[in-house]
Amino acid sequence: MTPAQKTAVLEEVRGILAEVLELSDVDDIEIEPDSLLTDDLGLESIDLVSIGAMLTERYGEKVNLAAFLAEKDLDEVIRLTVGELVDFVVSKLADTTVA
Repeated sequence: MTPAQKTAVLEEVRGILAEVLELSDVDDIEIEPDSLLTDDLGLESIDLVSIGAMLTERYGEKVNLAAFLAEKDLDEVIRLTVGELVDFVVSKLADTTVA
């Protein structure tokens, strides 16, 4: 995946996060790759469910956030960053292009 494609995924994820956070504009809050989903953005576990559903709707079943989070321990989930979320999506999208 090219850097431009990764940037596009970051923008998509930022939009999804802004929607879940009920922001009128993604610029209302700084959503950077190193932003922590829980501490910096204030997301809760129910928000992760919504994000997972939106990612699957946007990218397909291959992008299964629940399965990704199930592989992590609680501390890893709590410390999850936007960048890690983007990397997960990018890796799953790359998997689908290799056939």
